[in-house]
Amino acid sequence: MRNIFGLIVSFVFIAIVILSAKLFEKAGKEASRKYIHIVLSNWWIIAMVFFNSPYWAMIGPMVFVFVNYASYKFNLIKSMEREESERDGMGTVYYAITLLVLSIVFFGPLKQYKTVWGPIIGLAGVAVMGYADALAAIIGRSVKSPSYKISTTTKTLAGSAAMGATTFIIISGFLAYCAIPNWFFKAISIAIVDVVLEAISIRGTDNLTVPLATVGMLLLVI
Repeated sequence: MRNIFGLIVSFVFIAIVILSAKLFEKAGKEASRKYIHIVLSNWWIIAMVFFNSPYWAMIGPMVFVFVNYASYKFNLIKSMEREESERDGMGTVYYAITLLVLSIVFFGPLKQYKTVWGPIIGLAGVAVMGYADALAAIIGRSVKSPSYKISTTTKTLAGSAAMGATTFIIISGFLAYCAIPNWFFKAISIAIVDVVLEAISIRGTDNLTVPLATVGMLLLVI
């Protein structure tokens, strides 16, 4: 019953996030997209509260892999999609795929990893994807700084700095909370790797590479 209630809460939460994103459309399409990007990552906390099985935890993300792909192809959820001329990959689809993969792994075989509860590791990766990546884009657009281009993607030093700083705060908080030795230097190392990955990942693939690499590195250092 708890899992069923969690699934209902999940879909209600997602619906509220998507509908409330319309309030940000006045500030531009990118504002509503980043609002969804950030707030939706908090779904993982709902999953941690209610789900005790990967089969239940994966339902929501699996549904939205297909929903997000349909939205990408047919512009169904307008507050979540860029204009046709500005589209740069299936980032929203990769976002849902990452949540699906992490749900299967951390509510399943790695639910208990060493002395750390697995879903908390997943939370760190999802938070980096939701907050650090989005803040990098927001600050990169709003703060004037030198830019650099990798393939078709343009990045800024301000955005990369925001990515690194936010990732460091998230990861250091996680490692310190779990009483992991040398947490400061481990958090710096992970933040540096994530900045590089975010910079070189093109066409929205940073929604795959950054969170998955983050949890991979955490599994190695804890």
